[in-house]
Amino acid sequence: MKIRMPATVRMVLDSLHAKGYEAYIVGGCVRDSILGKRPNDWDITTNASPAQVKSIFVKTVDTGIEHGTVTVLVGGDAHEVTTYRVDGAYLDGRHPESVTFTASLAEDLKRRDFTINAMAYNDQDGLVDLHGGMEDIQQKMIRAVGDPMERFQEDSLRILRAVRFAAQNNFGIDRDTLAAAIQLAPTLSRISAERICAELTKIITSEHPEYLKVAYQAGMTRIFLPEFDACMETPQNNPHHAYTVGEHTLIAMRASAQDRVLRYALLLHDLGKPAVRTTDEQGVDHFYGHAQVSEQMAGTVMKRLKMDNDTIHSVKMLIRCHDWLLRPDERQIRKMLRVVGQELFPLLIKVQMADSMAKAPDQVQEDLARIIAATRVYEEILAKEQCFTLKDLAINGADLIAMGVPKGPMIGKLLNAALDRVIEDPGQNDREKLLRSAAEDMKDMNADTAHQGASLDKLPD
Repeated sequence: MKIRMPATVRMVLDSLHAKGYEAYIVGGCVRDSILGKRPNDWDITTNASPAQVKSIFVKTVDTGIEHGTVTVLVGGDAHEVTTYRVDGAYLDGRHPESVTFTASLAEDLKRRDFTINAMAYNDQDGLVDLHGGMEDIQQKMIRAVGDPMERFQEDSLRILRAVRFAAQNNFGIDRDTLAAAIQLAPTLSRISAERICAELTKIITSEHPEYLKVAYQAGMTRIFLPEFDACMETPQNNPHHAYTVGEHTLIAMRASAQDRVLRYALLLHDLGKPAVRTTDEQGVDHFYGHAQVSEQMAGTVMKRLKMDNDTIHSVKMLIRCHDWLLRPDERQIRKMLRVVGQELFPLLIKVQMADSMAKAPDQVQEDLARIIAATRVYEEILAKEQCFTLKDLAINGADLIAMGVPKGPMIGKLLNAALDRVIEDPGQNDREKLLRSAAEDMKDMNADTAHQGASLDKLPD
């Protein structure tokens, strides 16, 4: 077989070969090339030492030189070049205490996590596959290199990475590899929240986010996302639903686009259901107030996973509004746009569509028809350039100050009152109309304040 490589990668390999060193592309780029995917990175391994690599290339960066990695800059591209190595003991369950450089490619490959990631290639030698990676690709199987217990004890994150690679490639997990993952799943507690979050994100944004069920069945989510376990174990005996809360979540994610914020909103949108579930006399389950509880729980989970504030805000907003009844009604949609914002509203539509597609079959078509009709109305609102935010009002704070409104909280109250009018009737977004209304509102507010003051004067000591 022949792998087509970018010109810059070929140049790095050729330069190392010209100096008498071995050099191969290795790991994920080989795997993805075989699978017909475009690699994100092209990593190179060599028997040249870091110092020898640096002596060959004009521009290099010491990105991980203590572990044998030098980044070579070629044109606008950067490629990591790592010396063959043997890892020392993994005392913290994540990083080797030391590394030893070796002249043996075979020694380097056998330290790697899974067989599909333990292949190397160059045009001269072709594919170097010492652990059956090609066969496992053909069999659609994730299998640890060597003893899976040893691989997972070296680096506990590999336990979750097994699920991630399975999800990204729609592969199964080898029986012995999965058994070791189940046994050692509790050791995931030693892994940082940031690394767990990175792998979780790759799982749920893959083409097969439903593989998160494998992590649940193997006892992994119990360590870093126990709220999801509760969802998997909570039934929904309700005419609108046909699955447990967790199964519904998995189906909803699969039904949505591979967007990070969207997938997290769907993953977490029903977290509160186990806590609020009630069953009536007819045996029907209800989940009153679950959106508010889910929003709060989602915020706790995302902070625990050390996610960024922008993502936390967006996901919480989508969860807060995910069960609002979206109807083809201009006034209602303008109100929703005011709360959600134009940037997030398209994602809210996608959340509601995916949520609906994971309900009972009899409910799906009715919900989708309603959401599609509402989407058309939303598009008409945008086309008409109707106002649903303060910044699009025909008046602003300066206009109010010019008409004599004192600076302070009354400005905001008057502008929001003006926006209320415009949300109800877009035709009211006229400067003169809004200024007249604001003048009347100001009189009413002043009168209310005076009345409250008079009432306070009459209170006994």
